[in-house]
Amino acid sequence: MPETINLELRGGDFHAEVATAGKGAPLLYLHGAVGQKGWAPFLDLLSQRFTVYAPLTPGYGSATGLEHLADLTDLTLYHLELLNELGVTRAHVVGHFLGGMIASEMAAFSPSSIDRLVLVSPAGVWRDEEPVADLLALNANELSERLAATPGVAASLDGVAAELDRDRMQDIAAAGKFLWPLPDKGLNRRAYRIKASTLILWGEQDRINPPSYVDDFRKMITRSQTGTVANAGHLLMLEQPEAFANAVAAFLS
Repeated sequence: MPETINLELRGGDFHAEVATAGKGAPLLYLHGAVGQKGWAPFLDLLSQRFTVYAPLTPGYGSATGLEHLADLTDLTLYHLELLNELGVTRAHVVGHFLGGMIASEMAAFSPSSIDRLVLVSPAGVWRDEEPVADLLALNANELSERLAATPGVAASLDGVAAELDRDRMQDIAAAGKFLWPLPDKGLNRRAYRIKASTLILWGEQDRINPPSYVDDFRKMITRSQTGTVANAGHLLMLEQPEAFANAVAAFLS
């Protein structure tokens, strides 16, 4: 079982809650916009090889300070500060959707802080002809139908139904501050600064963030490779935890 680290940042403006477990090279896991946050079985698998840190993004759960973040740059700098507060000077970073967006920016803003990078269905680019799903426009049933590879399966995944019922509106409101009206905040202008070897990973049946976006990230990030997880949608880390953890661990190792 993970332990929980509680930290106060910037004189108490932020309260951070970080679940951690394992031994080995540090790995920072940044959760997505909705459907999964905190600890989960795939993190247990990764903690067998790495020291995993899984913080809650400000505005999620008991993590406070969202009102002190004006934009994605603020959110990125916050996470770099959080690494420092954890005593980690350099880490592997794995981020899903919103977390992948943050991870990309961390790697561009502070290349020396990032060892290897795994972007899991990351947000951050946009095509008018193939838009990312508008999570704000989907009701609970519609969202649940689209989060997994097979309609209706998401509700049966570990903790997803309870999380959607309890936290959906809070989580989407927090994510919306950085993802909407469009998730494209100009990463393409900064991606040349990303020096970390990068794995771009997608669920083959992602119906929230189209898998075709993998090509945009591959073209932006010089030292990148791509991979897919079969029989998985947007929540690939919950649908196929062993395949996901194995793919990440193999790349990082």
